[in-house]
Amino acid sequence: MKLTIAQTDRALGAILGSAAGDALGAGYEFGSAYPGRGGPRMIGGGLGGFAPGEWTDDTAMTWCVLQAASEHEDLRAPEALTAIARLFRAWIASGPADIGVQTSAVLRSVGADVTGDELTQAAAALHRRTGRTAGNGSLMRTAAVALRHLDDPSACAEAARAVSDLTHADPLAGDACVLWSLAIRHAILTGEIDVRVGLDYLSEPANWPEVIDEAETREPEFFSGNGFVVVALQAAWSAIWHTPVPPEDPRRHLEDALATAIGIGHDTDTVAAIAGALLGAKWGVSAIPARWRRILHGYPGLTGEDLLVPASLAVGSPKGQWPDVDHQPNPTWLSGSALTRHPHDEDVWLSGADHLSSPPDGVTAVVSLCRVGRADVPEGMSHIAFRLMDEPDEASNPNLDFVLRDAAQAVADLRDEGHVVLLHCVAAQSRTPTVAAVYSMMRGVPHDEALAAVCRALPDAWPNAGFLTALGRLAPVLRP
Repeated sequence: MKLTIAQTDRALGAILGSAAGDALGAGYEFGSAYPGRGGPRMIGGGLGGFAPGEWTDDTAMTWCVLQAASEHEDLRAPEALTAIARLFRAWIASGPADIGVQTSAVLRSVGADVTGDELTQAAAALHRRTGRTAGNGSLMRTAAVALRHLDDPSACAEAARAVSDLTHADPLAGDACVLWSLAIRHAILTGEIDVRVGLDYLSEPANWPEVIDEAETREPEFFSGNGFVVVALQAAWSAIWHTPVPPEDPRRHLEDALATAIGIGHDTDTVAAIAGALLGAKWGVSAIPARWRRILHGYPGLTGEDLLVPASLAVGSPKGQWPDVDHQPNPTWLSGSALTRHPHDEDVWLSGADHLSSPPDGVTAVVSLCRVGRADVPEGMSHIAFRLMDEPDEASNPNLDFVLRDAAQAVADLRDEGHVVLLHCVAAQSRTPTVAAVYSMMRGVPHDEALAAVCRALPDAWPNAGFLTALGRLAPVLRP
């Protein structure tokens, strides 16, 4: 299925939004800490003693599903379910710091070479013995299912239930995964959130319409018993539903709703991971702030940006093409592109991509405004990349105003940390001068003066019309 730029942004957002919610909520799980007046931060700690920005079992298991989705066309297929089962088993063998009781019991009852069918049978056996297998542990990892089955809602529903059944045999867990996966799919494709689109794909909808209605009528804090899958879904949806969308910055809804979800308490990382998947599918990966993305990491030794490779493959990006590349090819005419100091900060360099492999002496951090390969940035340098297309049509740049400000803020943050920064795009003609001008405006330089000074420093600068319009919108916002 061919996705638009905005749909791809939202598909990747489902994965990174879930991971960000997970890492954000990790430090507050079961009252480990309480968000202060400024709201939750990626403080680490929690029940697993996590590092700041480290995700928990929620994202570790999501990665297992995502990895299989990047390699198999149909998650319902026996070989795909076996791949997931063995990735789950390898994860638990690594000694995770935090794992659900039910998931642990199922995975520890099988061997490393387990098949998908054998793991499903083990989960069913646990359900027969206990009758209590409706925890939230399969709902927390369901974000990846929608990416592989964007073209077929029936297949998406069946895959969501099959992946849930690997560890959670209770039909309620499967129902919740069907509803949430189809809501994620719908948000990716349309940009709209509707958790009721999956009701027709449940064999017995039972009281799910009333469950959703209750989440919308009761305040989020009512749903504190969110270890149960039904209440976990209600908690996540109630947090999203009751959090207003700020008209001056709509994508802020993602951050605010995650704060609401964590404020409910109890299983904070899981509720925030569930909510983050749907919020990311609505607002896109471009809505996730760099201050989170810079430190996001976890099992199996990945960064948040690393998750975008299997996510891209899962939605149909070809292997061996960006982002699945070590080096991103750039046009040969780029050789000798501009390299100059920022007119208002000599410790910020402005350049094209051809200077990335051999940056000026002293540079310790890179801010990329274009596609780069995994090995394009010199080893040991701090690096943060932004999804910014050199297109005047704002549909090509979801959350454009935020991305421009966030990229400039990343430069400012790196400078505050003592870094000398290289800010670059492909040719230093449109994206680099635009963000460089925003950086100047953040330092108190008036809009017209900021842009003129940057364009004098970069004689070939020619920001596209969409970027110029965005700079005009930002001028009053950034005025000292």
